[in-house]
Amino acid sequence: MNGMMKLNYYFKVFFSKILTRRYSVIIRPVQSSDLLHIHILNESVLPHVNSIPISDFEEFIRISSFFLVIEQSKEIIGFIIVLGPGQNYDSENYKYFSKHFSSFDYVDRIVIAEYVRGKGFGSKLYQHLFQISKEDLISCEVNIKPPNAKSITFHQMHGFKEIDQQYSENGKKYVSLMVREK
Repeated sequence: MNGMMKLNYYFKVFFSKILTRRYSVIIRPVQSSDLLHIHILNESVLPHVNSIPISDFEEFIRISSFFLVIEQSKEIIGFIIVLGPGQNYDSENYKYFSKHFSSFDYVDRIVIAEYVRGKGFGSKLYQHLFQISKEDLISCEVNIKPPNAKSITFHQMHGFKEIDQQYSENGKKYVSLMVREK
């Protein structure tokens, strides 16, 4: 290898290591110390998800099948909360799936920070869920009113299909109830 080729090679190796380190992505279980950041992320995407207090996130740690965060360079940039069947959870949408299916994982919410949306992090969370879930059916709901067309497209892209629609929150929201078979 001549001097210029060596320099070019080391330049590529050096910068690929920096970029890999800088953009390293980790999916891990939530920790109690993450909840304030998660609460802020959740509130940043209203009305696409419901506003909930930190105490509800603490309850999700206890009752969820999966409560995962996705980090980029040690910064939480998103999360997903998934509940299995048989939970005492007061959600009209969760109750719909409980009534119609005996076995499922219900995605209560998936939230990605606005500044990194469209970069594949939501897809990474879903791919991870599809690998670790033991259920054959993954379910969720997406707002039709107020509209969340990007989320509907995102879920369809990941194999979710609408099976029904319903009003929730005393008619404030109208949702598409969706499922994906593994």
